[in-house]
Amino acid sequence: MPRLRQAVLVACDLDAVAAQLRTELGLGEPFHDPGVARFGLGNAVMALGDTFVEVVSPVTAGTAAGRYLERRGGDGGYMVMFELDDVESARRRAAEAGVREVSVIDLPDILDVHLHPRDMGGAIVALDRAVPPGSWRWGGPAWEGRIPAHGPETLLGATVEVADPESTAERWAHVLGVRRNGLAVSLDGGGKLHFTPSHGRGDGIVDFTVAVGVDSRGGGVDLGGVRFELR
Repeated sequence: MPRLRQAVLVACDLDAVAAQLRTELGLGEPFHDPGVARFGLGNAVMALGDTFVEVVSPVTAGTAAGRYLERRGGDGGYMVMFELDDVESARRRAAEAGVREVSVIDLPDILDVHLHPRDMGGAIVALDRAVPPGSWRWGGPAWEGRIPAHGPETLLGATVEVADPESTAERWAHVLGVRRNGLAVSLDGGGKLHFTPSHGRGDGIVDFTVAVGVDSRGGGVDLGGVRFELR
């Protein structure tokens, strides 16, 4: 079953939003991946247990992220990245559903496939297979080909606003190869994706659910145009 490994936000002010995330969620020093420059972006990736929260921000004109900021009227959820054992089967299901691939990176320790947000609905979806499972190149050198010590915190799920929640939930469930229960799609570890009708800002990710340490507070906090529900 797929696991949500990385939540990605897009922001106008990268440093400010990354600092807020670190303060409110207790995240460590960010990793800045030079590879995102190929998309015209800068980024900051911070570990949350063995999952990750990333902020991206345009550094050149004419980027997809910049257009998204304009369309949504400010910061917000941008992409969800899933770790799967069988990415190739998910790619076949996506192709059968008419979902285009917009980026493929195939390295010895990770396969990363980005699916077109217009075809999937709501957000960019990334399908990743890590070697060994649980490692995560995008988290920085400490996570390349290995799994360092980490805390118990983890990403559990997300809420996506879309014009047609039912058909979008069905498409995501089909591509990910998981069950759908109404407007909810099951993920590994008891996590879920929820799909709700979009409102004034249009389609996009509006909520991430996070399991926090036993000594952390519950409730929720608004950061980078997204609600983080803390459990």
